Amino acid sequence: MADETQPKTELQTADIMRVMQLLPHRYPMLLIDRIVEIDGDKSAIGIKNVTINEPHFQGHFPEMPVMPGVLIVEAMAQTAGAVVMNNMGAVADTKTVYFMTIDGARFRKPVVPGDVLELHVSMIRSRGPVWKYSGKAMVDSTLVAEAEFSAMIADRDAAQGTEPPKISGAKAKSGGDA
Repeated sequence: MADETQPKTELQTADIMRVMQLLPHRYPMLLIDRIVEIDGDKSAIGIKNVTINEPHFQGHFPEMPVMPGVLIVEAMAQTAGAVVMNNMGAVADTKTVYFMTIDGARFRKPVVPGDVLELHVSMIRSRGPVWKYSGKAMVDSTLVAEAEFSAMIADRDAAQGTEPPKISGAKAKSGGDA
């Protein structure tokens, strides 16, 4: 029996206009159309409507179009990044998201034009500006890809300068004369 004393969490959604406010990506690299079931920064489901007119299908592969796996992972990461930015509120206007790592990527089944890709993301942990999520990409309730990935939230001003953003605790490596 469900505990009726616990308040129900109101899940949020983000349409394409909200997604574009949260992420710096634009066509052809904006890979999510909307986000549903946003539970704070804990989890969400991104929706990607896969269509034949996307530029990668011209060369991957013309006779049998298949969505590149790296773009499926990118779509999962964009979903997680948008969820984190959404949870930051007004502070998000001064921040941007940088993809940092991909771990354990597995591709189970091809994603083709006409598929509706559901991008299920769940937070593993966050430490300071670094967030780690797990993602599962589903088509018609079938697992097509999965991965863990992390991203860093950085000040937008630092991102627009010539210097890369500073990661506290990281030491720069020099490859030549200084």
